[in-house]
Amino acid sequence: MTWIFAALFAYFISAGVYTADKHLLSKQYHSSVTYTFYVGIWSIFNLFLLVFDPWFPTLGELMLSMSAGFLFLVTLIFWYKALHQSEATRVVPIAGALIPIFTFILSYIFLEETLTERQFVAFIVLVAGGILISIRKTRFYIFKEAKEKIKSVFGDYMGGIHAHYRPTRRLIINSVVAAFFFASYYVLIKYVYTTQPFIGGFVFSRMGGFVGALLILIVPSWRKLIKKRRKHTSQPKNLSFFLVVRLSAALGFIVLNLAISMGNVALINSLRGTQYVFLMFIVFFLSTKYPKFLKEQFRGGVWIQKVLGATLIGMGLYMLLSV
Repeated sequence: MTWIFAALFAYFISAGVYTADKHLLSKQYHSSVTYTFYVGIWSIFNLFLLVFDPWFPTLGELMLSMSAGFLFLVTLIFWYKALHQSEATRVVPIAGALIPIFTFILSYIFLEETLTERQFVAFIVLVAGGILISIRKTRFYIFKEAKEKIKSVFGDYMGGIHAHYRPTRRLIINSVVAAFFFASYYVLIKYVYTTQPFIGGFVFSRMGGFVGALLILIVPSWRKLIKKRRKHTSQPKNLSFFLVVRLSAALGFIVLNLAISMGNVALINSLRGTQYVFLMFIVFFLSTKYPKFLKEQFRGGVWIQKVLGATLIGMGLYMLLSV
């Protein structure tokens, strides 16, 4: 069960990184493409990991690994768009609740991964806890009200969408697309790790992200955005903070990929609910103690749901650990 503890550690780090990402996107970068470019360009430094396990792939293996890394970079564009549009405690759970579901379906189809009866129950409990902890209101709408809400957000077949709800629609679309792409990446990288050594597969998948970052520069408008932001991000303080965030993200990402290489990819993603618990406490602490750094909305009734969701996540985790 080493992969479970590895995944928990990775999600703890990721919760802090997502909070910092929200701060950087809101206060400094204001562009998902620009931020994705810098994340991708730093992938080149993963080549140093080959020192610990030198390995070079065949052309087919190289293309497969780089495709996974390129897919991950594309996913980040949608992810950072959603993260920039709303609060971290709203965006992360929306995508996170869907990622394990998409992963379960895709891993069953393409990897033929299955779960035991106990693991499947734990999977359902963990996903339910993740969904519950993401709900912002305690009121449960009846069908008619829910239908009207969906119509107002997404529009009728023959009608337009009210301007007030267009940002919500974009947020939902970006979050769902990011969730599906994340799930696709996890399934693809799991396949990479079944056919290639972990360090080699990981490093060359990161090279796909690096190439993707270079391709961003081909688009004139994106290149102009990146060039513009360079003038404002060269201060030592900003650069130091960005480096710490990216190094932390790299550590969490490596550990998560290590967990994926060892365990069931659907179960690992179902544990993503623990990240919401970590995120909830991190954001609450920062928004309370350092409101200038990060401000999030917290209401009394919401905490009841979050505690119940965290309890379900704890139950699901116990079921996995006691197998």
